[in-house]
Amino acid sequence: MFSRIARPAAAAAAGLGRGLATTAQNNAKVAVLGASGGIGQPLSLLLKNSPLVSRLSLYDIAHTPGVAADLSHIETRAHVKGFLGPEQLPECLKGCNVVVIPAGVPRKPGMTRDDLFNTNASIVASLTSACAKHCPEAMICIISNPVNSTIPITSEIFKKHGVYNPNRIFGVTTLDIIRANTFVAELKGLDPARVSVPVIGGHAGKTIIPLISQCTPKVDFPQDQLEKLTGRIQEAGTEVVKAKAGAGSATLSMAYAGARFVFSLVDAMNGKEGVIECSFVRSEETESPYFSTPLLLGKNGIEKNLGIGKISPFEEKMIAEAMSELKASIKKGEEFAKNFK
Repeated sequence: MFSRIARPAAAAAAGLGRGLATTAQNNAKVAVLGASGGIGQPLSLLLKNSPLVSRLSLYDIAHTPGVAADLSHIETRAHVKGFLGPEQLPECLKGCNVVVIPAGVPRKPGMTRDDLFNTNASIVASLTSACAKHCPEAMICIISNPVNSTIPITSEIFKKHGVYNPNRIFGVTTLDIIRANTFVAELKGLDPARVSVPVIGGHAGKTIIPLISQCTPKVDFPQDQLEKLTGRIQEAGTEVVKAKAGAGSATLSMAYAGARFVFSLVDAMNGKEGVIECSFVRSEETESPYFSTPLLLGKNGIEKNLGIGKISPFEEKMIAEAMSELKASIKKGEEFAKNFK
């Protein structure tokens, strides 16, 4: 179920989209806030390469005119424009259908996603406040960590402006799914493009809960191997941070994941049926007020939350163990937003 729907998006994210027939509907106006950064640049490149995007507005506090000029020479239809600094942000957001926010500082060795909170919380609150004012109807896709806190921040900011719609605010957790697919495929000698593992919960450490029991195609692992695999999926971000030795975090794979999510969302907005992606959203599926589960996407964002489904006792235990951390991160985000001026 998961593998079937995600693959056209994944192919487009991989740059295989060129030459697809364009229809009148393929006119998404997408803004990337934080477009000059380590995730922002490759993400903008993948979006520029997609026939789904007609306008690409790039915003950052430095270097965006150069990034925009560079991308504008690529022979695809998306019209690219760069916007620099807060005074140009309103113009950047005007008329956008989708806003992707990778802005913020990356993790360094020894840092948790939560260590980024103080810097990134303010950045996300400022940017989403501008979105609430200038494109309140847009789909908001948050990449900036810690996602477990930045999504509650975004919701509270939209509530303050009186334009809150929980069906249009997404925490992009797609990288967890991509990693799970890749690692399972490696262990089983499968084609990763045909493996699909739903990953639920949150987007940090033990709140990342891969549902290996729901993998397509069906796979089995002995318990010790399952625990090791799950641990690797949960700590894969740290694996990259360590390997980059202070030079950044997961930027290229995150850009790919962000693009895949945006393409799925735009496909669904264009009327494509059966588009399912996992995302960290406002939820009533568990005792946590926000939780990532598979979502059926539609013209207006979330059409239906597909919930957790049938899971193993091991997965049940992981959900129970994630709850206190998840709730604390959510509360931290909500408290921050309430006091944000």
